[in-house]
Amino acid sequence: MNKQLQIFTNGFVRENPLLVLNIGLCSSLGVTTSIFNGLGMGMGMTFVLVMSEIVISIFRKKIPSSIRLPIFIIIIAAFTTIVQLVLNAYVEALYDALGVFLPLIVVNCIIMGRVEAFASKNNTGNSILDALGMGIGYTVVLVLISLVRELLGGGTLMAGTALKVELIPEAYRIGVFNSAPGGFMVFGFLAAIVQGIKISAAEKQNKPAPICEEPSCESCNAVCASRSETAPAGASATSATGVPAGASATSATSAPAGASATSGTAKSTDEEAK
Repeated sequence: MNKQLQIFTNGFVRENPLLVLNIGLCSSLGVTTSIFNGLGMGMGMTFVLVMSEIVISIFRKKIPSSIRLPIFIIIIAAFTTIVQLVLNAYVEALYDALGVFLPLIVVNCIIMGRVEAFASKNNTGNSILDALGMGIGYTVVLVLISLVRELLGGGTLMAGTALKVELIPEAYRIGVFNSAPGGFMVFGFLAAIVQGIKISAAEKQNKPAPICEEPSCESCNAVCASRSETAPAGASATSATGVPAGASATSATSAPAGASATSGTAKSTDEEAK
């Protein structure tokens, strides 16, 4: 279960296709002038990615390695065409807004990278989780970039829909956010935030254990040099003077039992001599 969860959440932060891997940026920055466009592009990409990974993972053992890339492109192109036809029939405003970036999904680095690196080597269940995670992470970033650019550059939210709301008067709007430099600025800020989060998490994981500076380690739970140098339990019986525990039965001042009898005989001989 933990492995599946990790596969699903990889696309959120750790391997986010835009903010971490920095792939698929052309179409991403080209369509994120409004939330409506960003959300539509993200959903279309997610559909193509999920369906492509499902088909490729099912037939991964049947696809010859020498012609796998052309086959991948044909599969991706088929689902991209489905998205184009559906949008053209039911959401014509979004179809016109996305323009040339919609058919370019076929050669998008995100889809080609995932089907080559993951779907062609893993089972269908894990491929679905990978595609959903990458698609959700991609869509969330598109919506965030679109939110900032539309709000600061156009002064509105959800432009192009019936839910359009004007929040900033035209005199206070920052027009640069409607252009390519504004898109790169917003993308740079988001990427910097994600990198800061990753660096902070890595530093917490690699934080060294506290060092014990007290003269006695009996009440200290820290792992430090003094504790590692402490003698093992079997050697604790050795006294500070270097006398082993096995020799404790023989005192420093007393002689063995055999020696005590000899000393007694010597004393009686001396008395007779006197």
